[in-house]
Amino acid sequence: MKAWRGAARMITGAFNAFTNGLTSSMPAGTAADKNVDMLIGGQAVIEGVMMRSLTGYSVAVRQPDGGVAIRKDKLTSIAKKYPFLKIPVLRGSVVLIQSLVLGIQALNYSASVASAGEEGEPEMSNWAIAASMLMALVLGVGLFILAPLGLTNLLRAYVWPEMGNFAYNAIDGLLRAIFFFVYIASISLMEEIRRVFQYHGAEHKTVYTFEANEDLTVENARKKSTLHPRCGTSFLMFVMAISILVFSLIPSTSHFFVKFGARVVLIPLIAGLAYEVIRFSARHLDSAACRMLITPGLWLQRITTKEPDDKQLEVAIIALKEALMYDVIEPEQAAVA
Repeated sequence: MKAWRGAARMITGAFNAFTNGLTSSMPAGTAADKNVDMLIGGQAVIEGVMMRSLTGYSVAVRQPDGGVAIRKDKLTSIAKKYPFLKIPVLRGSVVLIQSLVLGIQALNYSASVASAGEEGEPEMSNWAIAASMLMALVLGVGLFILAPLGLTNLLRAYVWPEMGNFAYNAIDGLLRAIFFFVYIASISLMEEIRRVFQYHGAEHKTVYTFEANEDLTVENARKKSTLHPRCGTSFLMFVMAISILVFSLIPSTSHFFVKFGARVVLIPLIAGLAYEVIRFSARHLDSAACRMLITPGLWLQRITTKEPDDKQLEVAIIALKEALMYDVIEPEQAAVA
């Protein structure tokens, strides 16, 4: 049971990592002049929030005794070392991988602090993390790729033998979306995940406050919306839509394992394309078409974000303030907890 719970945490952590990667990689757009070029983003974790600024990150977690534990460090972008990784589409995959690694590390740290306090039990061992990630991968691939594909095959075999290539992939994509929505709605009923979604809302409110160039206070953040146009939720919606078009390039009459393998192998390409779409739409929110593009993601955020309480907002604000330390002073001089 613990292993499956760990797998659910990993999938949720990966989901939240999309948020961190995307919101920290695009300009605020509507921010006040002071903060227009300050690229920030966040990720909800267990009883806390990770915030990422230009050159650093911070994880703030509420401890069982009511205190706030902090882990922070400077960040080094691999794209700065290898400029070719900034190529459109490719850069989306790079951001995704970096965000997943950082997100899982933050999730692991938060789980250890929330369950035992900063000086309590050690964090999960590398073997435990690997086991949870493997189970999360198996669960994710099985639930969101294998099951929809298998059901679509059965539908064509027994109900609609004349199903065309595009129809096949559209139905496969629709089933994949349904599975995803049911999964998100189901885990939102879990108390631990519901609190993660509250911290997700706190992260959005805090980012909005920063983008408005207002003082980072609970009073200012409380007034903001929990729905943010640059949230990774919108990214996942684009992934589902674009996957239908990309997978249509694979003949639906191909062997089952060819179609299954293509769906796994093409994930980086689809993620890269989705990244470019959401990046473009975030820069042009004054366009009615772009606002329509992000609307489904905002709808889904009504599930993945919940209204936070003041203590949760306090944690998100602490996380952002600590992360911003790396941008207001020399990174080498920042105290690393």
